[in-house]
Amino acid sequence: MLKVLVITPVKNSVESTLECAQAIASSNFPVKHIIFNDFSAEETKQRLEQEKGQIGYELIHLEDITDTPSPNYKLVLQMAQKEAVNLGLPLIVVESDVIIKKNTIQEMIGFLELNPQSGLIGAITVGEDGKVNFPYLKFKSNQEVVIKTERSLSFCCTLFSPEFLSKYDFMELDDTKDWYDTFMSKKSVGLGFDNYVLMNTPVLHRPHGSRPWKLLKYSNPFKYYFLKFWKGRDKI
Repeated sequence: MLKVLVITPVKNSVESTLECAQAIASSNFPVKHIIFNDFSAEETKQRLEQEKGQIGYELIHLEDITDTPSPNYKLVLQMAQKEAVNLGLPLIVVESDVIIKKNTIQEMIGFLELNPQSGLIGAITVGEDGKVNFPYLKFKSNQEVVIKTERSLSFCCTLFSPEFLSKYDFMELDDTKDWYDTFMSKKSVGLGFDNYVLMNTPVLHRPHGSRPWKLLKYSNPFKYYFLKFWKGRDKI
């Protein structure tokens, strides 16, 4: 019996995406997993089609739904909300550069059951060395097991509670933005919910694996900021 809807937006990076999908399929908690292919290259599209039956995810090609160029995170969130509400399930976003553990989803759902006032619940992200990494570096020295926060929760691995999904209509999301982590975090608190980061529920995150161009921030900052501001990418 399904107990949670998991979604993964994808833009190329097919190997990390398939590793992400396999980890979700290996979860010890029953899920429905949908991959949203956001105008990936044909090679990625074909691999996703080839592997979906064996791994066990559903696949939606956004090119069949919209002409809007990638990124289409707003559309993905809107479609996911509709599906989650129809099924009466919590929604978890697991991005394609994240690898969850077998018990990750079970722990997140268990926390939600004990804290029904939750809006967003994030799993802490760590690197291969097990240390807290981007985007949660701000919490790297925190010794608490659970952090209640009004600060931005990344969508790397984040649960949206059914109560929050029923209270805020994602059709109202701002068309001028590309990403909604910060906005959703504030909206959740504004609607009276609590946001949490689970420090004892680590997931492996390979930063920017789903959007490789952002690695330019470290190797070629000038080009990164040119693309970000002049080309209007990565609007939050």
